[in-house]
Amino acid sequence: MKLFKTEHGILLESDDHFYRLPETDWDTAVNRDDLHSWLETQTQKLIPVTFSEDLPMPAVLSPIGSQEVWASGVTYFRSRTARMEESEKAGGGNFYDRVYDADRPELFFKSTAWRVVGHQGTVRIRRDSTWDVPEPELTLFATESGKLVGYTIGNDMSSRSIEGENPLYLPQAKSYTGSAALGPCLYVPSEPLSENTLIDLSIVRGGEEVFNGEVTLSQMKRKPEELLHFLFREMSFPTGCYLMTGTGVIPPSDFTLQSGDVVHITIEPIGTLTNVVG
Repeated sequence: MKLFKTEHGILLESDDHFYRLPETDWDTAVNRDDLHSWLETQTQKLIPVTFSEDLPMPAVLSPIGSQEVWASGVTYFRSRTARMEESEKAGGGNFYDRVYDADRPELFFKSTAWRVVGHQGTVRIRRDSTWDVPEPELTLFATESGKLVGYTIGNDMSSRSIEGENPLYLPQAKSYTGSAALGPCLYVPSEPLSENTLIDLSIVRGGEEVFNGEVTLSQMKRKPEELLHFLFREMSFPTGCYLMTGTGVIPPSDFTLQSGDVVHITIEPIGTLTNVVG
């Protein structure tokens, strides 16, 4: 099942039918440990809504209310290698090798809710950065209790040039206006996603694809439950929290984003998150 936050309330998609939830507050609707079973109950109570040219589906917003967005790093071998490469001149390359092998994962704050961009929204590259990439990431949604109940797609926009200057510059490289995108929906399955789930990144420039890469969740060293365990260990999230789980798809070192690029991140069965680079 999929939840869409729209300008006119919350829509539930189940078995190719749409339902308009009576609960209009996003935080209240999703912060339930029994979210999947509660949504199933709604499909039995509600009458499906049919959209048409006369009654089009309302614009879809980013699937977030007041939740914070956190992120994980060095969860894939490829991200470990890339972070070591970009920080080598600053003397921080072995930091990431050590994090990859450590018991404690790398976790960092990514974005407040009001800075998050939705599907078809505009993400940004920093004006003081010279090397920028999108990072396609499976993003977890956990309730106030720390229970994983849903997934969405995240675009963790990153300045590799700033982080490469010094690992202590990570917050500036990762957290700025337009650096985080989530969407297009919150996917709420009855079972966890398979390790064979594919994450695909496509970057289009001037109508032509200039980069494509993919990875499966099986390549993650850190598992979702482990990441959430550490995040919730000493942190409280009254309305739940989103956690980006790191990336295994990173463009080569001679590639950088340009204004006007279009970034497509696809994770089935969640869908595709598309953003334009401003």
